[in-house]
Amino acid sequence: MTSNAVATGAGAAARRERAVRAAVEQGLIGPDQPVVGLLDVAGIRAAAAELRAAFDEVVAPGTPVLHAFAVKAAALVPVLRLLADDGIGCEVASPGELALARAAGVAPERIVLDSPAKTHAELREAVELGIAVNADNPQELARLNALVSPRSGPGPALPPGPLGLRVNPQVGGGSIGALSTATATSKFGVALLDVGAREWVVNAFTKRPWLTRLHAHVGSQGCPLDLMAAGVRAAYELAEEINRKVGRQQIDTLDIGGGLPVNFGSDEITPGYRDYARLLLATVPGLFDGRYGLVTEFGRSLVAKSGTVLARVEYTKSAGGRPIAVTHAGAQLATRTVFAPESWPLRLAAYDGEGVAKPTGPGGPVPQDVAGPCCFAGDLVAVNRPLPALEAGDLVALLDTGAYYFSNHFAYNSLPRPGIYGFSVSGGNGGNGGRNGRVRFAPVRSPQSVDEIVAESGGEHTGALSGL
Repeated sequence: MTSNAVATGAGAAARRERAVRAAVEQGLIGPDQPVVGLLDVAGIRAAAAELRAAFDEVVAPGTPVLHAFAVKAAALVPVLRLLADDGIGCEVASPGELALARAAGVAPERIVLDSPAKTHAELREAVELGIAVNADNPQELARLNALVSPRSGPGPALPPGPLGLRVNPQVGGGSIGALSTATATSKFGVALLDVGAREWVVNAFTKRPWLTRLHAHVGSQGCPLDLMAAGVRAAYELAEEINRKVGRQQIDTLDIGGGLPVNFGSDEITPGYRDYARLLLATVPGLFDGRYGLVTEFGRSLVAKSGTVLARVEYTKSAGGRPIAVTHAGAQLATRTVFAPESWPLRLAAYDGEGVAKPTGPGGPVPQDVAGPCCFAGDLVAVNRPLPALEAGDLVALLDTGAYYFSNHFAYNSLPRPGIYGFSVSGGNGGNGGRNGRVRFAPVRSPQSVDEIVAESGGEHTGALSGL
């Protein structure tokens, strides 16, 4: 663990402690708003700067590099704008995500469209806007042909932005099967090791001079760095083969999609972007010699550790002799944690009703369940977890929840989406992350109202079925 990682983690923890107390003081959480999301703006900016610096250290001067944030990790317009202001573009996988990126003011040339199920309309819009598109399969590539190849009828073909093809290097999976995109049977991309597939890919490029990018996505939570590097190496070697075949530098950019796994066990940020960039330099040195532009698609690692879900303990009880704290944060927010706790465990922190960290009592931490508000028995974010004894009115923080937990709401029981607020801490003693500083909040997403729940649940069509 580097000293920088220690300093970063300590500073983030200090800012979080101050923000929790300020959220109570400023009324962002309380009896009438029992759950809220908090985002550490300084932490997100630091992650973006670390990413840019890590790749700047290894690429040849003048190499075009686009770091495109995977919008699915935090589909929130102010977050996308914050990242864009810090030099990060957007990787989108749906019309909704594209609309969010554009609403955030991200320029088309800084957007990449990836999806295994793009419609004709999506492809046409992307091509018209000049957005980079990675085709997922032969049938999609045929649709692009119709958009960008010379037409027999009147009118020119649409001028394309950068167009590429996604391949699956089939290097294997990580520890979470559902997130492993480079297995033998993954639904994504052209399966490169299947019989005849590599030859088909090479021929696809030789027949289409406008196809200039190659895309491979390997990494995600549970994927080791060496597996990710092996996937990038496979894509690089294929690009070299294609360029030799056509006799020129047709593939000019490699999109090395996939995100770093996040450490959910402590405040330490590991692995780091420099760890990955240096491994790539050692594994695929030709990637960085200036012949290829680069696109990255990090998501979770840019925002996860900067997020905290803060929930009020509504009641405490016991069953079978074990204490249970019933809170307002469960499967509707921590969906993966509730349904796959082995893969997605979360750290929890306990605070009193004033937002002050609760000390452990003289008897030590108390093993207890922390439950959510959903009406099914398995709605538990922690089981038999040793924590300071929780009481009604206390607060529980779900840490490292800046990615996926805020924007991928599960509307079980028609529970409302909570408000989300970014925060900054100014002043305070130097070196303590602003422990005594002033906390300012800015709204990222307003709390969802009951009226909004009714509206999106068909409220305007109340009698529609009765009239059939």
